[in-house]
Amino acid sequence: MKLFAFAALIAAATLSPLCAEAAMPDKPALTVTTLDGKVYDLAAQRGHWVVVNYWATWCVPCIKEMPDISAFVDGRKDVSAIGLAYDDSDPADIRAFVAKHPVSYPIAQVTLDNPPMDFDEPRGLPTTFLIAPDGRVAKRFVGPVDGAAITAAIDAAR
Repeated sequence: MKLFAFAALIAAATLSPLCAEAAMPDKPALTVTTLDGKVYDLAAQRGHWVVVNYWATWCVPCIKEMPDISAFVDGRKDVSAIGLAYDDSDPADIRAFVAKHPVSYPIAQVTLDNPPMDFDEPRGLPTTFLIAPDGRVAKRFVGPVDGAAITAAIDAAR
């Protein structure tokens, strides 16, 4: 019996990341304070597509995709974005990084020990979630994205 209990515990520990991924709500909530001190509430964006982009200052593909996401959002009235710096750096360092790599969308810092509850922890960076106008997750991207990939996901979700 002890062997069975041990095997069940190992199986649960091994499968827990998979189960946690499946537990993500269809319509995740996200309320964060941006680097400029404003509150960003994903629910307030209903009616628009939203790009939720996890990135880090040390992530080269993240740095390369940020201008693409910014240009994409600037060119579409029906899409907004929020950047989540998934980074334990000092907030002043994140601000300095964003000053060197400006984007047109708000940035908030989420730390590794306190990620947003309704979003799966990124398995790699960058990770981007496309949120549909009704608030549901339309697509998750792991790896860099550009405007063409986001447009294709929007078209597929319609």
